[in-house]
Amino acid sequence: MTVRILRWATGCVAAVSVALLVGGVALSYVYRHMGPLSRWDFSNVFEEATFIAVPVVGFVLTSRRPGNRVGWIFLGAGLVLGLGFFCDRYGRSGLVAAPGSLPAARAAAWLVNWVSVIPITGLAFMLLLFPTGRLYSRRWRPAAWFVATVFTLDAAAMVVRACRVWADPFTALSDGWYPGSHTALFILVPAALLAGIAAVAVRFARSSGEERLQLKWFVMAAALVVAAIIPLALVPQIALSPAVESAALSTLKVVFCLALVCLYVAIAVAVLKYRLYDIDRVISRTLAYAIVTGVLAGVYAGLVLLATQVFRVHTPVAVAAATLAAAALFSPVRRRVQRRVDRRFNRARYNADQTVAAFAARLKDAVDLDSICEDLARVAQTALEPAHVSVWTRRRE
Repeated sequence: MTVRILRWATGCVAAVSVALLVGGVALSYVYRHMGPLSRWDFSNVFEEATFIAVPVVGFVLTSRRPGNRVGWIFLGAGLVLGLGFFCDRYGRSGLVAAPGSLPAARAAAWLVNWVSVIPITGLAFMLLLFPTGRLYSRRWRPAAWFVATVFTLDAAAMVVRACRVWADPFTALSDGWYPGSHTALFILVPAALLAGIAAVAVRFARSSGEERLQLKWFVMAAALVVAAIIPLALVPQIALSPAVESAALSTLKVVFCLALVCLYVAIAVAVLKYRLYDIDRVISRTLAYAIVTGVLAGVYAGLVLLATQVFRVHTPVAVAAATLAAAALFSPVRRRVQRRVDRRFNRARYNADQTVAAFAARLKDAVDLDSICEDLARVAQTALEPAHVSVWTRRRE
């Protein structure tokens, strides 16, 4: 009964979070003619849709691993994200799109100005507790108290700021993150997040076995997020035409949102310990295909430039020839790159393949059945590391 009540309660919280997010998207659609404030385009709607992954992951983790605090952090962050997003759209609709049309629109907009600090607090604590749901050791208690103190001050500063802009709540979004008197929090908040990152780094350096595999899932997904956010931050710094810059930012925002969803999924896999041992294969395949894509893109661009600029070949012919060359090189390049990546990042599989290949070579010249059985058992033990190995043979009379 306790488990049923727990799942029912967490399911209700997740359902409320999803309903708030869907309600915010619906308000964006209803008031989509507000101009720049409407945020009704594919990239923004896709970003808002990915928020749903947070309460869903929180529900899955809390219902299956209720003793792990990471799931509860996700569940609470999802509820706050849903509330903040709905209040933002509700406030914009009632104060900007159609002033006076919605009750308590100013209060909803006021709430948006400070409630956003809660998910950031959850992120810092999640980094401190991941993946076990507990601090790495008692020595990390001061770090946890530091994070709690910093974000308590941060929340207080946000409330003060929100009270000062009650007359026009949305001006706070353009006035900067904090008033000048709270500039110190610009240093303390990143320091609190760095404390969480340091906790993950220490765990990864000292971990082994199952916990190391859990951290590998998280680190791989976090690397994807960092790789996605770098070009998103660099594009506005490049001199591009407004149309090209808008299209590039929209595409990169979608890629960044997909990377965030991968991070949420990786955290869920790590906490649930579902198929942890596939991480080395995932890393090796990801690196291999990224390298192959880069190599073939370079070959394609080089061939096109060589044909059009040096040999003065017509552009359609050059493009067709470069495409055929890249397609022909894909399989051999992928095999060679995959072999080298496996040798470095998926050593277990590489060693297993080498062991099986050596056994196949020995099997060609083997004639004694008993020696073949012993060799087969030894190869299976080395390559697969099972708990027990048995070889059954049928002898003809």
